[in-house]
Amino acid sequence: MARRLGILGGSFDPIHLGHLRSAEEVREALGLERVYFVPAHQPPHKPQRRLADGHSRLAMVELAIADNPAFRACAVEIERGGTSYSVDTVRSFAEHERAASLFFIVGMDTYLEMQTWKDATRIFELASVVVTSRPPHRARPSIEHLPVAAREAFCYDPATLSYRHRIGTSLSFLPITGIDISATEVRERVRRDRTIRYLVPSAVEGFIVERQLYRDGEPNV
Repeated sequence: MARRLGILGGSFDPIHLGHLRSAEEVREALGLERVYFVPAHQPPHKPQRRLADGHSRLAMVELAIADNPAFRACAVEIERGGTSYSVDTVRSFAEHERAASLFFIVGMDTYLEMQTWKDATRIFELASVVVTSRPPHRARPSIEHLPVAAREAFCYDPATLSYRHRIGTSLSFLPITGIDISATEVRERVRRDRTIRYLVPSAVEGFIVERQLYRDGEPNV
């Protein structure tokens, strides 16, 4: 049986409990052997915002997932540098894990923007895509906003409430526990000198305090 691997990308600026719970519920629901957390070097949809440096964000991911043997941090986008495009990352996984079944995990808010992504149609060919609910967005099955080429490649399967791609991958929608936390909220609380306890793992909180990240509204790099 092929290994089943999840890929969860994002700024992770910083990683918080919502990210972790989402990954765990997808892992459990789909029987994934491993979920890779992939911090972006520079997300294409956030060109104007200066992130905390990539190595700090990667370190926070590593601290956050240290006690879960099914979770791994992946530095492929940080090491590649430049603008981070998901299609390049998924292609890299496909090349290095040729025998594995890949599952690219996105929140509903992100999924609704996928038609603007570089080579979005190719992502659906390289991996199955799993769309999770994220407050206030529900995981509602729909492909109406996707590029025409992507829509034409899918066939809806009412038995599984998912879409099957003609090459064998799938597009599925997974309702998960709604934990309404955002990295923006975490950064703002730090800036205002308010506690972020129970919003992020304690090790991440300690790292942010030690490195004095987000104190001035912009990350210290």
